[in-house]
Amino acid sequence: MNFQLPHTIDNGHGETLTFKQIVNEPDGDKILVEGKCKPGAGPVMHVHYKQDECLTLVSGKMGYQMRGEAPKYLKPGETVLFKRNEAHRFWNAGDDDMIIEGWVKPVNTIVFYLSALYASQRNSKTPQPEMFDSAFLMQRYKSEYGLPELPAFVRKVIIPITYNIGNMQGKYKKFKDAPAPVR
Repeated sequence: MNFQLPHTIDNGHGETLTFKQIVNEPDGDKILVEGKCKPGAGPVMHVHYKQDECLTLVSGKMGYQMRGEAPKYLKPGETVLFKRNEAHRFWNAGDDDMIIEGWVKPVNTIVFYLSALYASQRNSKTPQPEMFDSAFLMQRYKSEYGLPELPAFVRKVIIPITYNIGNMQGKYKKFKDAPAPVR
């Protein structure tokens, strides 16, 4: 699945993300991003197993947290780097819209993955993605992304069963052009 950049996604629950451009660097490509979060909005605790993510607060107040640590806060102009394999979350900790800029490196499948995730959240009408879409994304891309606070039983039993039911019911035809996961 190819996307024309810039490419903007909106999860319908206060988060908008624009993939601006890919920058070629000697040690791998990175994608520049710009995000906007309404007060209280932001992704759940998650991990990128194969990517670093760097965010700079442009305006508003950003809260962020590494798994097992106390929350920290950024002021405009400050930056946080989430290294691969570091579980983290961030959110708008203020009363006004939060604007962030940053990058993800290497690019890998991030544009497809987050585009599918945001579309599923928007379509489900809740902050949680639709059940079968979620199972597809979590199964197919488990080598790249994870939700460490999801109970192990859900990750290891419920998600694979849901994925297989969805596969048998033909629910994943819309993902026929999904990129292969990075192993």
